[in-house]
Amino acid sequence: MADPELIPSSNAHPKEGKHRKSRLREWAGAIFYAFIVVIIFRTFFFEAFTIPSSSMEKSLLEGDYIIVSKLHYGARLPMTPLSIPFFHQRLTENIRSYLDWITLPYFRFPGFSEVHLGDVLVFNAPADPMEKDFPVDERTYYIKRCMGLAGDTFEIKNSLVYINGKAIPPPPEAENEYLVKTDTSGLDEGKLHSLHIYDVNRISSPGHYLIEMTRNTADSLRSWKNVISVAPNTPKHGQKDEELFPYSKDFNWNIDNFGPLIIPTKGMQVHLTTDSLPLYGKIITDYEHNKLDIRTDSIFINGKYAKTYTFKMNYYFMMGDNRHYSQDSRYWGFVPEDHLVGKAVLVLTSIDKQNKRWRWERLFTRVK
Repeated sequence: MADPELIPSSNAHPKEGKHRKSRLREWAGAIFYAFIVVIIFRTFFFEAFTIPSSSMEKSLLEGDYIIVSKLHYGARLPMTPLSIPFFHQRLTENIRSYLDWITLPYFRFPGFSEVHLGDVLVFNAPADPMEKDFPVDERTYYIKRCMGLAGDTFEIKNSLVYINGKAIPPPPEAENEYLVKTDTSGLDEGKLHSLHIYDVNRISSPGHYLIEMTRNTADSLRSWKNVISVAPNTPKHGQKDEELFPYSKDFNWNIDNFGPLIIPTKGMQVHLTTDSLPLYGKIITDYEHNKLDIRTDSIFINGKYAKTYTFKMNYYFMMGDNRHYSQDSRYWGFVPEDHLVGKAVLVLTSIDKQNKRWRWERLFTRVK
């Protein structure tokens, strides 16, 4: 009789191997289904993003991790379905994370809210030379505040936004650049840090500084004994900035004196002239995919002579809360509705990378 201890294990318990394989299948199945649930959840319900820059300070800080709701305005159906989850644009510098063999038209599921003035939105970057090669849903994610709705007349006068002729106060935590004039004693670095001011730019005039800060911080700085004045550093009306939309010599606009202009709404008709084309030509060609030609002052769309154009989508005007340090609609124009991803609703957590600490006070705070 064979010694049972000498029988090979593969033959000793045939059911044990089957059970082990069954457990592995169960774990693999559970992981697969969990993965699918996560993909569906982040595609149609909520997704986490990180704030990479200071363009929204102090409302949102560099290092904030935020939750974006796709339910508010309705989730957007993926336009590039053949893509690798959790990778955006590229796997490596030379390998893209998607295939454009199949592309789907723009479709948005019903949401429970319209876009409101002042909402903080995540959206795909508008068309520019760096982004136009990517499908819309694979373009870089931006986050800004909606400062103009479809159909609004938008204008900035002396850094204050006007919508349909009515002044709109900036968000309480919005920053601007201020010119600070002091006596020869300068500014105390420790006291500046107590006001959460860490970046101070000296200029050629002795005792003069350029500082980004909120209105409340500027008021506090004015109370210092050695501070002579604190004033917004705004360019004058008519002082043209060549880098701003609509990139035409006929519009003498700058970041603090901009417009007026009408934000297109779906179904709105605009008269096509050499004056209106700088404002709306990019929409006609890049966003609504028409061919536009100008022949001896006559305008042709898709080969047909056109005096008017009717817009097919709603558009929005976006601005960063750090008004003097934000690349936004003042630089690249309107944002179409098919670029919208969702509404920022919650700061999940926040890391101050400069000072290497967690900002516990921002944990689970609502985005305002």
